[in-house]
Amino acid sequence: MKQSLPNPNKYIGVMSGTSLDGIDLALCHIDHATCSLIQAKEYPFPTPLKEEILHSIHTKQSIQKFGELDTKLGLLYAEVIVKFLQEFQLQSKHITAIGLHGQTLWHEPNTPFAFSMQLGDPNVVVAKTNIKTITDFRRMDIANGGQGAPFAPAFHQFLFQDLGKNVAVVNIGGMANITLLNEQLQGWDSGCGNVLLDSWMMQTQGKTYDKEGNFAKSGTLHEPLLHKFLEDTYFSQTPPKSTGREYFNDAWLEKHLHSFANISGADIQRTLLELTAQSIANDLNKTPAKQCILCGGGAKNSFLLQRLQTLTNAEVIISDTLGISGDFLEAMAFAWFAYKRIHNEAVDLCSVTGAKKASLLGGIYG
Repeated sequence: MKQSLPNPNKYIGVMSGTSLDGIDLALCHIDHATCSLIQAKEYPFPTPLKEEILHSIHTKQSIQKFGELDTKLGLLYAEVIVKFLQEFQLQSKHITAIGLHGQTLWHEPNTPFAFSMQLGDPNVVVAKTNIKTITDFRRMDIANGGQGAPFAPAFHQFLFQDLGKNVAVVNIGGMANITLLNEQLQGWDSGCGNVLLDSWMMQTQGKTYDKEGNFAKSGTLHEPLLHKFLEDTYFSQTPPKSTGREYFNDAWLEKHLHSFANISGADIQRTLLELTAQSIANDLNKTPAKQCILCGGGAKNSFLLQRLQTLTNAEVIISDTLGISGDFLEAMAFAWFAYKRIHNEAVDLCSVTGAKKASLLGGIYG
């Protein structure tokens, strides 16, 4: 009897970002020239585990706690992958590999002992799914002198290569990152995306996010506070640069609010939204970009979209209008990175992360 081999073109990408709002899975058909989305679904991130992750980020934890969290995340990823396979009537044996980003706990590329930590034990995922799993994508780039982020620009270049030059791709997740498609690929984290907006909503409204930006829209922009925010040195740094929740967090916001009194919650939300929009626009307007393709959770915030369209010189469009799902683009990216690793193809991020050479990204498990 012939052994049933994996489909050489089917990969699953798994992504849970800094917003911790869900786990995105994307089944893709990938070859040397194309990456097409076959099926995709978002699964909720369990609230207790989200709280445990946030607690681990913001407080000192024992090695035991980090080890347990690594296993818990591995079990969670495995659970949603198995659900995904069942819901879409897929068989493990027909999937070549899983590209598992893992959950970022800390990203620290600018110290003598630079590192980026993503948890979610791939051994558990392999054991539960029987699918080869690729993970730990960022550390080889760091070992080669890079920032280890952002990685999306390499995939954006592959995906949007037919659009020509002077095109920017902006992904607004917990953090916001910009890709500039030009003669030389460029990309960097512009700063906070949804992370402070979501956090302030939870603190003041008990909601996980500001739907359509309605709470922000009800407030008034506080110009002195916005100016204070934008004075942060991160925004004036030149790329390569990357950031995360270890920098833009509640402590960062509290530090900047300390000098201001009697600002309403809605006014702070409005000002935080303007911070996200302005920091992206400031970077975009320094580039020759004529068109900006927007993706990620922030693309669903109609008020944020409106502010970006007003502040940027480029035409702003949603990636979905080009037939590319903005919700699942990052998960698709890690399916593609898995494809690249399985085929032993190095990814050249030198002009993005500052790495000294192209790197084989990710470790293969299973």
